[in-house]
Amino acid sequence: MRAIALAAIVATGLVLATTPAPAAPGCRPTPSDSFGPFGRGSPPLRASIGSGHVLTGVVLSALDCKPLARARVELWQAGRNGRYSRGTSGTVLTDAAGRFRFQGPLPGRYGAEPHIHLRIVAPVHEILLARYVVRGASRRGAVRLVLTPQAL
Repeated sequence: MRAIALAAIVATGLVLATTPAPAAPGCRPTPSDSFGPFGRGSPPLRASIGSGHVLTGVVLSALDCKPLARARVELWQAGRNGRYSRGTSGTVLTDAAGRFRFQGPLPGRYGAEPHIHLRIVAPVHEILLARYVVRGASRRGAVRLVLTPQAL
């Protein structure tokens, strides 16, 4: 009988151990947007592809709302012709405070409002696919990206 009770406790513990921890108050994970040109490999490591628009942001963990240093933020935007290419993409790494900056021309239009696709990769966190929409012809934008920790 003790063996059965112990097995039940162990089984319950395993279920609890694989359940993601709840998000820190005020730090809900950013919803994922899986649509985008992400099957093309990683863009080159660079913080600028031109001028006209600056996107800044911060990458945080939903577990404790702390910044994620050295997270990879991959950015893809359409060119004037509405197509994606390595020339209109870049990868930046977050600093110790989880911040990043990326500069480029205003994204091209192709049936949708101008936007930049983001893929964020950080150790022990789920990969986040997101989209930043440029409002009007704004020359600056900012995003707060909160990643979900991987289940243990």
